Amino acid sequence: MAAKEIKHVPEPVLRRLPRYLQILTRLKEEGLKEVSSTRIANELHLDSTQVRKDIEFTGIIGKPKTGFLVPQLIHAIESFLNWDNVTDAFLVGAGSLGTAILGYPGFNNYGINIIAAFDSNPEKAGGTIRNIPIFHIDKLPDLSNRMHVHIGIITVPAASANEVAAKMIDGGIKAIWNFAPVQLRVPKEIIVENVLLHASLSVLTRKLGQQIKDQK
Repeated sequence: MAAKEIKHVPEPVLRRLPRYLQILTRLKEEGLKEVSSTRIANELHLDSTQVRKDIEFTGIIGKPKTGFLVPQLIHAIESFLNWDNVTDAFLVGAGSLGTAILGYPGFNNYGINIIAAFDSNPEKAGGTIRNIPIFHIDKLPDLSNRMHVHIGIITVPAASANEVAAKMIDGGIKAIWNFAPVQLRVPKEIIVENVLLHASLSVLTRKLGQQIKDQK
């Protein structure tokens, strides 16, 4: 059985494991029954020793020479990442980005079930997006406490993000997925994962510029 404890796992490992899942899911759809760490490494242009060490964190044991059974390895990684235990979440910011996230049907595959959205615009309160109800932001702390929601998603402008984070924490939320381009001021025990869209774009444009320059 895969280990559930991830406290002492290096963050790069946690970021690589979902990439392995993408490969494994495709291989399963193609009918492959077994896979080696070398096959996974070659697919992602990684070192096979690194892939093998990453997989060891899940607690699964492969077979000599043949590797791992694909369905079992998928289950081991999903269980290790806690993706087999869907957790309810609240989203704050029912604008363009928030609406796009609410409309994505695949989050249940990653252990997240967005059950409500919140916004400061009173005209949006009472409505729905993809059948998900929208409430005024002031209702968040009380609803979060009563429903024992522990994950919050922030998709508001940077100027409002820290205020929203404070409301989430007041409501007992322990982990925040932050899409706002700002550093959140939260207690050290609050888990924050920042999605830095602008940083990712800067890497893309820099690499493109360098490639164009090298081709001249």
